[in-house]
Amino acid sequence: MKKLVIVESPSKSKTINQYLGSDYEVMSSKGHIRDLAIAKQGGLGLDIDNGFEPIYTVIKGKESMVSSLKKAAKNADEIYLATDPDREGEAISWHLREVLGMDGKQYFRVIFNEVTRDAIEEAFKHPRPIDDGLVSSQETRRILDRIIGFKLSKLLQNKIKSKSAGRVQSVALKILVEREKEVQAFVPEEYWKIKVDFPGFEAELRKIDGKKAKLPDQAAADAAVAKLTGEFLVSRYETKDRKRASKPAFITSTLQQEASNKLSMTSQRTMMVAQKLYEGIQLGDETVGLITYMRTDSTRLSQTFVAPAMAHIKESYGDKYVGTPKFSASKNAQDAHEAIRPTSIQRTPESLKSILSKDEYKIYRLIYSRAVASLMSSAVIKGTTLDLENAGMLFEAKAQSLDFDGYLKVYGDYEKVETTILPPFDVNDHLKATQVTPSQHFTQPPPRYTEAKLIKTMEALGIGRPSTYSQTVSTLKKRNYIAIEEKKFIPTEQGILTVDKLDDFFNSIINVDYTAQMEQLLDDIASTGKDHLKVVADFYNEFTPLVDKASKEMKKKEPKLTGEMCPKCGSPMVFRESRYGTFEACSGYPDCKYIKPTGDEPSEPVNTGIKCPVCKKGDIVERVAKKGRNKGNVFYACNNFPKCKTILKGKPTGEYCENCDQPMVELDDGSIVCNDVEACSGGKEAQKEAPVS
Repeated sequence: MKKLVIVESPSKSKTINQYLGSDYEVMSSKGHIRDLAIAKQGGLGLDIDNGFEPIYTVIKGKESMVSSLKKAAKNADEIYLATDPDREGEAISWHLREVLGMDGKQYFRVIFNEVTRDAIEEAFKHPRPIDDGLVSSQETRRILDRIIGFKLSKLLQNKIKSKSAGRVQSVALKILVEREKEVQAFVPEEYWKIKVDFPGFEAELRKIDGKKAKLPDQAAADAAVAKLTGEFLVSRYETKDRKRASKPAFITSTLQQEASNKLSMTSQRTMMVAQKLYEGIQLGDETVGLITYMRTDSTRLSQTFVAPAMAHIKESYGDKYVGTPKFSASKNAQDAHEAIRPTSIQRTPESLKSILSKDEYKIYRLIYSRAVASLMSSAVIKGTTLDLENAGMLFEAKAQSLDFDGYLKVYGDYEKVETTILPPFDVNDHLKATQVTPSQHFTQPPPRYTEAKLIKTMEALGIGRPSTYSQTVSTLKKRNYIAIEEKKFIPTEQGILTVDKLDDFFNSIINVDYTAQMEQLLDDIASTGKDHLKVVADFYNEFTPLVDKASKEMKKKEPKLTGEMCPKCGSPMVFRESRYGTFEACSGYPDCKYIKPTGDEPSEPVNTGIKCPVCKKGDIVERVAKKGRNKGNVFYACNNFPKCKTILKGKPTGEYCENCDQPMVELDDGSIVCNDVEACSGGKEAQKEAPVS
């Protein structure tokens, strides 16, 4: 009996092929094989007059692959759809079933949370049908994003030259813009502190006459200092132990946050590395998945991991380090599968260090340490508080030390306990200060968002889902809606204008509450089978009048004048934007197409040493555009032109994708992806909530 297994990733297909018998043929779809067509009304790919039925088409460039899959399916007796264990994976399986013509065939949906022999063999023992609720939920998400993306992006491009808008993207931008407006409107207030130095430690003023100390200016601070006498009375010397519990194992958002905070890795890079660890790393003569599925919102850990991990903790560190599992779920959690963890407690980070790349090792070590630490006992921190009184004023000094490291035995490189020491004193002891120092301070505005903080906020507010966070952040960068300074997100002028216009015309839909409610509605579709096309119809009928009104009333953004006149026609020169940045052009376009030159270009292209991934004959060279609105901009193309017209999506890094051997390229936002990111599973993360063209 011939059995066909279809997965998303080429590397995963190689791994699974090792575990199944010779009766099985394992093939890869390389992610999605079809999408909504650019057809029907407004290019939405929806038959609006027929109940909003979606119209799908095979993704350009995947026709040959689909033909191969069809041929294999025709010759198979049983077909197993083993795409990823989430809603998107469920939808991909459904599309495969629909496209490959499986009517009359025995087909099965197989899911596994880790790419290991035991997990795969167990999954094939318990196949199930495709979950129509999950498919409908994902289909609804894609349709809603298409409606908003196409209609709203086109409107904003036409009116204010913004490059795109999106259901989640625009709300995330709104959060950043609102914070920026708070920062700009903030008026700092002066206040003063008083610090007193003693031999071996210092104390700070906390209370005056039993109330919180408030010193609004220097006069108040000087008056307080003038009241002090020569001696300070010890009124309290107290030592207490407090426990610090470990955090649960990672979910998608917390992994992205911790990798950003502790490893300085972008969320997109983190997910690309985690994808590789999940799909499999070559260990000897076997390819093994090192972590469980990395798109999850559940902190559960399976007993198959907990039991051996507890034994490992006891054996390695002793009984007192063994804790209890910590499982928690947010109100928005789907809890579809367990937390991100290593697939084997025996594969320690150090044992794999020589095999993994630098980034793979960093992420694996972080995931391994967090999962183990979540099962360990609390750390005990000894804290000491010293209160000193003088002239009705109370000064406080604090110290702390680690009394028992607990889970920090494993996670101490990521969570530090700073040790400070106070000399021992008795109540009623008298001390003399060596110095009294008043100092001026000002209140600070609310902090701007870092990438980690934005992801944490999106999760807390119920905006988006684990698979969308990193791509949302990446899109905001690529669209030039935000700039980054000292790891903080600062909305650009264009980003602020975009939000202001959305507030003027789409505030009833592009807001936190509506977006969170829509996510809940998508969850309801998944769990209850609610009529998803009615949800689409209701949204379309609410959204379309807003677009029509904005089309009539939103004013166009006028380009800024450069202060120069066009040397060809005498019209004013203006600044314009392209995907490559700002350029100066004649305001008389299209009658006059003059563009100001940007400078001299090198006469000979620079060879990068990368072979062309298409023709295989030419080399990729660095070129500079010599004409048109992109004149002066650098791009990377095959030197076999005009026979080969290949142009890379970014600057080649010199490395090749481990999934498809395409060059890895650096995009404008600094992220590194496979050049064939749309088709390659190695770039699957970059497909999530793909930007609208």
